[in-house]
Amino acid sequence: MRAVRFDSFGEMPYVTDVPVPDPPEGGVVVRVAATGLCRSDWHGWQGHDTDITTLPHTPGHEFAGVVHSIGAGVEQVQVGQRVTVPFVCGCGQCDVCRMGASHVCPHQWQPGVNGPGSFAEFVALPRADFNVVPLPDEVSFAVAAGLGCRLATAYRAVVDVARVRRGETVAVLGCGGVGLSAVMVAVSLGATVIATDLDPAARQLAADLGAVSVLDASRDDVAEQIREATGGGADVAIDALGSVATAQATTEALAIRGRHVQVGLLPPAVVAGRATVPMHTVIARELQVLGSHGMPAGDYPRLLQDIADGRLAPEKLLGATISLEEAPAALASMNGRTTPGVTIIEP
Repeated sequence: MRAVRFDSFGEMPYVTDVPVPDPPEGGVVVRVAATGLCRSDWHGWQGHDTDITTLPHTPGHEFAGVVHSIGAGVEQVQVGQRVTVPFVCGCGQCDVCRMGASHVCPHQWQPGVNGPGSFAEFVALPRADFNVVPLPDEVSFAVAAGLGCRLATAYRAVVDVARVRRGETVAVLGCGGVGLSAVMVAVSLGATVIATDLDPAARQLAADLGAVSVLDASRDDVAEQIREATGGGADVAIDALGSVATAQATTEALAIRGRHVQVGLLPPAVVAGRATVPMHTVIARELQVLGSHGMPAGDYPRLLQDIADGRLAPEKLLGATISLEEAPAALASMNGRTTPGVTIIEP
């Protein structure tokens, strides 16, 4: 099969032929129909997960496709089934998984991180009966490929972690895939949404999705602008980018007793020796600082039903569609500013 690989961190990836994987015991092999290009793939390529990634490596962690083969012991998943998978696969046996939090399983396995990922024609997955999610016919492969690290992550962050309520004000800092998804979900819940980004096109897309105000993130007073626009601060502020500057601004933009939700990744190398959240502000305003990381497979049916019923329209988030041969250059280009919308790779 064809697959994207890189031999060392930061070295230009390439497309090559590798053997089609065999399904592990209890696992499956999925023929990839579509896979999303995500900044998390870029983080992995840059070596931010060197302790858990073995070289040479195939990236890719959010995808959808058709079950190609199944391993011994698989009971629920069938060959030919349309499926997707969270970007974190839980073990299904530990106390964390049993309480419904497989997305933070201490024994988790991530495609494209712990093993070969979905920038390929086929991908092998473990613990299929626990992690594989059937895909309704109403949800296309391209839409499903943008769920894992973006819409699913934003859905849980807004609905389950922040617990956004109708009439609340929500500030979203960073309008990449996660940020735009957060705008869409918060608007669907009846929240008043303010979004910020450097890119005018991303700000326009946020407005198209229902943000009542979009602010230029290049300004130094973004947090102050949000506080003025909301009459004292947002009830919820989401750092959907992941930087020291956005994490600090997210906190500063909050009203008294507001909720800071950190979704954007802040690799240890980026924050070493630097405060990311102004804790004096957290104390003075009695703020809540909440982390949100993906979504467990068991919660996917709620999200997929909202899509099938038209309450959410993730097709509006889709951007370019590219081939596997174009993926290496597209991944490398994420070192700089990218165009808004989810880029889909079709192997």
